[in-house]
Amino acid sequence: MYEKEKGLIDAFIRGTMSRRALIKGLGSMGVSAATAGVLVNLAATRALAADFDWKKHAGTTVKLLLNKHPYTDAMIANLENFKALTGMDVKYDVFPEDVYFDKVTAALSSGSTEYDAFMTGAYMTWTYGPAGWVEDLNAWITDPVKTNPLYAWDDMLPGVKNSCAWNGVPGGALGSADAKQWCIPWGYEQNNLTYNKRVFDAAGMAVPTNLDELVETAAKGKAAMNGGYGVGVRGSRSWATIHPGFLSGYANFDQKDLTVGADGKLAAAMNTDVSKEFHRKWVQMIQDSGAPDWATHTWYQVGTDLGAGKSAMMFDADILGYFMNGPGNAEAGNLAFAPFKANPAAAAPTPNIWIWSLAMSSFSSNKDAAWYFLQWASGPEHALFGAREMDFVNPVRSSVWADGAFRDKLSGKYPGYVEMHDASAPGASIKFTAQPLFFDLTTEWAATLQKMVAKEMPVDEGLDMLAESVNGQLKEAGLG
Repeated sequence: MYEKEKGLIDAFIRGTMSRRALIKGLGSMGVSAATAGVLVNLAATRALAADFDWKKHAGTTVKLLLNKHPYTDAMIANLENFKALTGMDVKYDVFPEDVYFDKVTAALSSGSTEYDAFMTGAYMTWTYGPAGWVEDLNAWITDPVKTNPLYAWDDMLPGVKNSCAWNGVPGGALGSADAKQWCIPWGYEQNNLTYNKRVFDAAGMAVPTNLDELVETAAKGKAAMNGGYGVGVRGSRSWATIHPGFLSGYANFDQKDLTVGADGKLAAAMNTDVSKEFHRKWVQMIQDSGAPDWATHTWYQVGTDLGAGKSAMMFDADILGYFMNGPGNAEAGNLAFAPFKANPAAAAPTPNIWIWSLAMSSFSSNKDAAWYFLQWASGPEHALFGAREMDFVNPVRSSVWADGAFRDKLSGKYPGYVEMHDASAPGASIKFTAQPLFFDLTTEWAATLQKMVAKEMPVDEGLDMLAESVNGQLKEAGLG
């Protein structure tokens, strides 16, 4: 690398030069934008190597189990830099999400030593951790010999980082002082509004700011869609129907899934008066303005319908809206983003979140080497590469969200995205109560919601029956 090029790139890495200025400056030297990205990455890798013995495990191979995802794509695109930095080799298997978690469960439950580290959702570690299948990463994070001084653990968004830590006690608060760090947050999803600005503008519709307005706007959106529908939310008989928009709105009214008594016993909390009122409005919104086949809708149907122009808006993952606003979608360029607080009396949005995380298998025979990969993949340098050069949204580091190049990239093509994130991030965390029956109880909640929407049971009666069933299961498991 010539000195003039190196000077420009060093200035960019220090944050004293914008990406636009860097590309322009390197362009005048005959360097293409693609080559510029490679050179920036190389310079960041060299800077990283100056303060830590990254070569300690040179010659070691670690194997990863990965979900097919843009986060995985970003990691693979940057993997040669990790290999050059450490002298290590990395092997990996990638599976689509419809079979991925079965692959993880099979590997862990059998005690397989094949994989050293893997992608996981934070919720899954509520099973993996107490079972002894994954390592508490606090032992590595706090070890100055094993963790490079630039890792900046405190740079992680607090609500996201804490949501990946649990003490293993049913009902124990996430991120408590005695919590075990079962996984490292890698990228996460907030749940807010993505709306079709073309449709909204043509119909003279305002972006809703609370639940009542959402119900009204969904009805207006349906009327404006000429055969489409007003709002996309998930509806399949799965725990995944409860955790995105539904729980984000529910939690904004200070409602809980479970309560934890002074004796540590758990009890159902979804049949309070406030909860019943929330459910009534949610059910009405789906009945009047939701997808005709709502009960089959997963992440994929909610997103593709919005991208295809079949719905006016969705209350779901912000990154889903991000991808639907990209190439290959009929409404690409027409989607916009807004923070959403269902409760008009709330101070700010409080989105429930999904976190794609990285965990270390307890059965790995290369744990220290695996940690080198984990800290690199979740470190600030790789996060910045993924955010600037790839589709790594949402990053989990405050420093990346403060990066001007990344913010400019988002603001240029995803109107309102940065503002939506900034307004919601302080209140973003996992709102569920950590406990071993999570998937079963939450799936039953989704099934009850389906029956309400289908008018097979009244909301009040349905929630009372759900609470009774949940309490029975908690007591049978010794939790209630």
